[in-house]
Amino acid sequence: MRIRDISRMAWDQVKRRKVVTGLCMTGISIGCAAIIVALSVGQSAQVYVTNEVNRNFKMDEITVSPGGGLPSPGGKGAGGGSGSGVNSNLDPGKLTFQKLKIIQGLNHVVAAAPFEDNGYRQMITVDNKIADVQVIATDLRMLNKFDKSFKQGGASDIPGMVVLNYGATLGLIDIETRQNIYDRMNSDPFNQEVSSQYNNLMLIPSEMYRQQVQLQAQDYSASAPNGVGPTKLSSPLQVGGILANPPGTSDDRATYEKVMYVSLETAAQLQHELSFTDANGTVPSLEEGSYNSVTVKVDSVDNIKPLEALIQKLSLSANDNLYQQEQLKEQFDTIKMAALGIGVFILVIASISIIVAMTMSTHQRRRQIGIMKVLGANMGQIRNMFITEAALLGLLGGLLGVLFSYLIVMALNKLVGTAGEGLNFFIPLTTLPIGLSFAIMTGVLSGIYPAISASRTDALTAIKRD
Repeated sequence: MRIRDISRMAWDQVKRRKVVTGLCMTGISIGCAAIIVALSVGQSAQVYVTNEVNRNFKMDEITVSPGGGLPSPGGKGAGGGSGSGVNSNLDPGKLTFQKLKIIQGLNHVVAAAPFEDNGYRQMITVDNKIADVQVIATDLRMLNKFDKSFKQGGASDIPGMVVLNYGATLGLIDIETRQNIYDRMNSDPFNQEVSSQYNNLMLIPSEMYRQQVQLQAQDYSASAPNGVGPTKLSSPLQVGGILANPPGTSDDRATYEKVMYVSLETAAQLQHELSFTDANGTVPSLEEGSYNSVTVKVDSVDNIKPLEALIQKLSLSANDNLYQQEQLKEQFDTIKMAALGIGVFILVIASISIIVAMTMSTHQRRRQIGIMKVLGANMGQIRNMFITEAALLGLLGGLLGVLFSYLIVMALNKLVGTAGEGLNFFIPLTTLPIGLSFAIMTGVLSGIYPAISASRTDALTAIKRD
């Protein structure tokens, strides 16, 4: 018999024995669906968590900070000193403007800019509304290259122009209302009505584009009388741009991240206007042309480590967040293996039903097997027919399992709904061949014993008994 004849006879048997076929297909489909869904849920969760981690920790960015190298000849240490300008710029212990230019010129660097944390300040609007914002000094023209898109306006080099992120436009309330709510929350911290009122106020947006604001700082140093000193106001600042809320970030989450981006020149001005004298009676100041931190945007995660090695040759410290990704990969690989084990266990149970069904089929079809042998069919052909039949059961069960997988994933997405914003379960195409392969392999392995048993049936004995 040819392969086509064996396949046709196997298919006829599968169609004829509908109940047995249905039971075997159901068992295999459940196991196949379990494998596909488990791997898909693991992959979907990994993509979601990776995106969240990337948004918070920026896997494609390197944080560069001053190293601890020795000063160059003529210098007075990492803080700089009396040497020539060139030697000062090349001081191994400093992150200078010249080194920043070198980093910007390296291959695979999309952008490099200082992001200096100037602490938290109170932002006051012209209509006496207030909010606490984090002030970050950077090159405002580089914001777009660091995945920060503008909702309104844009970056400007004009001194006194600032950029607010979306969160800084939420929750601006007048000083009296703010103080009143704080007093009520302090007096009764478990009052749900007050907490709800505060949360609702924090979500109210304000039109801040092209508005004038000022920053306020109060002296809490030890030198201040009673620990609380005078309050200082900055010069008026103009809001030249509003950043869009990053995709997948809710307003509730945005309220916890209020940032004002200012130029380095404006930061120096604010440092002078809002700083208080220390215990020695001096005002701390930033060293011109030197940075505490620079963020480097890289075109691919694969180029992070080589670039770090080059940056470290400048006697600078370079750090990334790739360890977060590696830890996540290890955790999700473990979850996927556990899920795969569950699916394989279900397929093993299903294989038992196939063995039983095929063995019963062999007993019931002894007369047919005997006639086939009398007509010239050899043991190999009979064995191949039963194995092909079992493989067809595995294939049909696998295809049914694929259908079940999509239905289960659709149900999971409806069940999750809006509970996990940004979380969407999907079935990667690479999981479908895995599920089908396990299903077909289960069918074939389960059909080996019945196939061997059938091929060993004595033709004359089978015909006489039946």
